[in-house]
Amino acid sequence: MEQISKTEFKAHALEVLRDIEQSGQPRIITDRGRPTLEIRKLRQQEMDPLEILKGTVVKYEAATAPVADNDWENA
Repeated sequence: MEQISKTEFKAHALEVLRDIEQSGQPRIITDRGRPTLEIRKLRQQEMDPLEILKGTVVKYEAATAPVADNDWENA
């Protein structure tokens, strides 16, 4: 993985970002020679909406009961 200093990144940010977008290769940004940041191309995965919601229900009681007395019409 290629490294670039903050100073060099600041001077050539758009060029570096375009290169990352095109090549897909991440870059490490260094501060005084120490790695501090990693910039990489975002790879979004399409997820099933039910998978996104999985595990988010905190409490489940009487799912078919009306919220209030007059919320449902009687057939």
